[in-house]
Amino acid sequence: MSGAGGAREYVETRLGQYQQWYDRKAVRSKAAHVRMRTLSVVGGALVPVLVNLDGPFARIAATVLSLLVVVSVSLEGVYRYREQWKNYRSAEQLLGHERVYFETGVGPYAGLSGADAFALLVSRVEKAIANENSATLDVMALGGRVNADLEYRRTAGTP
Repeated sequence: MSGAGGAREYVETRLGQYQQWYDRKAVRSKAAHVRMRTLSVVGGALVPVLVNLDGPFARIAATVLSLLVVVSVSLEGVYRYREQWKNYRSAEQLLGHERVYFETGVGPYAGLSGADAFALLVSRVEKAIANENSATLDVMALGGRVNADLEYRRTAGTP
């Protein structure tokens, strides 16, 4: 991929596809995070009210709602939607800035020849993609480590 046609093709295909992919993933991760947080907050607030009501329905509802809150909080701890959302949105925004800088010839691309600017674009975009992949793996590994540490402490009986 060299020349103006190669640069256009790279920007429209690889860069454009990754921007769209990160945008979709950010939207989905944010939606999952907001749903789980909403369930946790609203459910956590309703359980004490239901526990204080008289009747078998209230106890069953409190139990089911408590279970849903625990599942929601636990899944958020495993999938770490908030952190994923932030990583994906940051990567999408970074790629968008790189695209604008490259297409307008400003920032790190100012004064560079077309070939040099394209080489720099590819280098910066691929580095941003690799950094996001690494950040996502770190977030997921951290979630697993935290959950494993908590499980170990729970079963070992240590605080």
